[in-house]
Order: sequence, then C-alpha cells, then structure tokens
Amino acid sequence: MIKEYGIQKNKYPTDFKLSVIMPAYNEEKTLNEIIKQVKSVDVPKEIIIVDDGSKDSTRKILASIKDPEIKVLFNEKNMGKSYSVRRGITHASGNIIIIQDADLEYDPREYHKLIKPILQGKAKVVYGSRFPTRESRPSLFNKYFLGNRVLTHMSNILYNAGITDEPTCYKVFDANVLKSLNLKSMRFEFCPEVTAKVCKAGHKILEIPISYSPRTVEEGKKINWRDGAQGVWTLLKYRVVE
Repeated sequence: MIKEYGIQKNKYPTDFKLSVIMPAYNEEKTLNEIIKQVKSVDVPKEIIIVDDGSKDSTRKILASIKDPEIKVLFNEKNMGKSYSVRRGITHASGNIIIIQDADLEYDPREYHKLIKPILQGKAKVVYGSRFPTRESRPSLFNKYFLGNRVLTHMSNILYNAGITDEPTCYKVFDANVLKSLNLKSMRFEFCPEVTAKVCKAGHKILEIPISYSPRTVEEGKKINWRDGAQGVWTLLKYRVVE
C-alpha cells in the first residue's frame, strides 16, 4: 500500500521507486534517445526494457547496456507489445508502474505530474490524456484518432470510465493494483484490457493532460486498423468475462 506523501520540488521519500516498463520492437532510431530522456528524469526509478524479438539493431544496443538502473529482457521471438508489458510487470519492484513507449511520442519529463496523484493518495490509476478538450482533438478524418474516439467512447459506455483518451501510452498504476489484475493480452490489447479490468475492480481513473508528438508509419508507427478492431473486441469481451 502506498503511503500518502506530499511532494515538493520533485523530492521523493527514501522508500519510493518508479518502475518504467518500456516494450521495444525495431526501435533502433529512437532507443538511445528515449533511454537518455527517461534516465534524465529526477525520480528514483528502475527502467525495464523488454525487446520483443527485434530484427534491427535494437537488440545489439540493449545487449551493450551496463547500467544498474536498467533491466533488459529479451523475448526469444516477437510475442506482441502486450505480452512484453506483462513480462515487464512481473519484474517490476517499484511502488508505482508507468508504461513508456520506446519512440519519442511522449515526454518523460511529465512523469512527475503523473505519479504525484498516486503518491498523494488521490488516485490508484492515472492516465495521461493527449486530448483532454475538444479543441485539442484532431479531425475524425484522421484514422488513428477515429480509432481513439471509438475505444474511448466504448470504455465510457461499457465501463463508465469517464475518460478522454483510452489508448494513451502513459498509464500509471499503484503497483499493487496493476499486479492484482489477471492480464492476458498479447499484441496491442493491453490498453483496453487494463482499462476494462481497472474499472471492473472499482478503481476510478484520474486523467492528467500531457503533450504528444505523433510519428508517422514511415517513422515507425506500428499500430493499424486490425489492432483497433482487436481493441473493440477486447472491451466487449471483458464486459461479460473476467
């Protein structure tokens, strides 16, 4: 159980640690930079990077890391992002767990404001919302944002989640809460599965606005319409099964 702490000027208690879980698949172009950015955040932490059978030089980069703050796990073959996240969770020893993509779409400097509500006892689960207001939302003609709207609205209708950005990467959890969930997903279904199971467990999701710098398919974006369809099915499935 996390104690309630007051945080001033990013000072953290001696018994606190943040576990950053970073799944990675073919991220040679951004991996060194995102590791640098995460390490530069002034918060007690461990970084758990799970390589998901990369075919580029990602595995070589990770194999060369000699840093006590970083744990590197290698999947023998490509298993899926959700599997990699779940594997990372089993190795996490921190009080709070945050999910971090290995690209540069999200800014680790926002960790402080995302973990603060959990440390202060105001929430057990925090999502970083990229689209907290109507003015911040792209056109529905944007195929990625259309998928976002569908999954977000379904989460609100099926689970009364009360959120504005269901598929956001920045999901932050009291570690005990996340580890208590019976997660089973393999590919990109982690987000809808964990949203469904957090809500069914009775936890209110608190949202904090965050910045976002989306990349293109040419730059390495991997999610597609099939993953969106799988997300829809996942939300429907966990409405009726455990």
